[in-house]
Amino acid sequence: MTNANPGLEPTAADDPSAAAAAAPLTAAGATPGTAEPLRRGSAGGPAAPLPGADRRSRALRRLGSAVRWVLLIGFALAFLYPFAWLLAASLKPRGEVFDNRLIPLTPTPQNYADVWNQLPLLSWVFNSVFIALAAATIVTLTSSAIAFGFAYFRFPGKNALFSVLLGTMMLPGAVTLIPNYLIWKTLGWLGTTVPLWGGTLFGSAFYIFLMRQFYLSLPRDLFEAARIDGCSFFGLFRRIAFPLALPSAIIVFIFEFQASWNNFAGPLIYLNFGDPHGYTVPLGIAYAMTMYSPTAGGHGDYQFVMVASLLVTLPMMVIFAFGQRYFMEGIAAGSLKG
Repeated sequence: MTNANPGLEPTAADDPSAAAAAAPLTAAGATPGTAEPLRRGSAGGPAAPLPGADRRSRALRRLGSAVRWVLLIGFALAFLYPFAWLLAASLKPRGEVFDNRLIPLTPTPQNYADVWNQLPLLSWVFNSVFIALAAATIVTLTSSAIAFGFAYFRFPGKNALFSVLLGTMMLPGAVTLIPNYLIWKTLGWLGTTVPLWGGTLFGSAFYIFLMRQFYLSLPRDLFEAARIDGCSFFGLFRRIAFPLALPSAIIVFIFEFQASWNNFAGPLIYLNFGDPHGYTVPLGIAYAMTMYSPTAGGHGDYQFVMVASLLVTLPMMVIFAFGQRYFMEGIAAGSLKG
């Protein structure tokens, strides 16, 4: 078609494509003149969303955030309720311990002073602290050393031996209960605390696996360079590997301390026939429940049991408060490779 205006840009009447470009941009599928024009982005970018859609998106985000906070607060209250109930029961007199009130009608803080005369709580706490510290320290060192051997050294049958080690994790505790008891009986250590921490001298399969995964993330060139400088194999573990794996070692220490502190079956088997002053905290609380039971001739003074239960939770809270930073660092570091 011949341009009717020589030397000028084609008009809408002369070029249909120009007319289409000059028409206002409308929503997809809408007829011109019936839909609200979309707003173009800056510098000719994509079209900006309509104000109504933006408001709906913000409203949905606020609703999702509110639902998430409600769920988190609900779960937090559900987990805190037993602790709040225990705190309230420890401040009640004998006849109100099980009334399920979170605010005592007659607060009795004297329970915290009388419990030391009613129960050998100090002996129980000392025994539990000693056993937990011994077990956690020994299993951390032995498991770390064994894990370093599996991670660094190369020897025939290493993978098969490690598979057997992991296979021991599948054995239920009841399978090894009687053999372990016979071993400690033959050694003459029944009635002592040795069976409760002596088994950790040989490490733990789970902790060995956990520490081995961390050691595998360390560069092998670091150890080879130390060997060239004359460092011994034990020096590699003591000076390089274990200090770098300290976050994971703290995780192992916390896990084992908690497991030993809450262990009830072990003291029940090896300490139950001895003096009550030699009990651990879980066994001692069970002994106090039986002692105060009316069926066993007691008077139902369960408020002392509640006080003891509350006091023995404090060491674990302190341990976790001081080890929380290392706990999170160990999880993050153990998940990285290379």
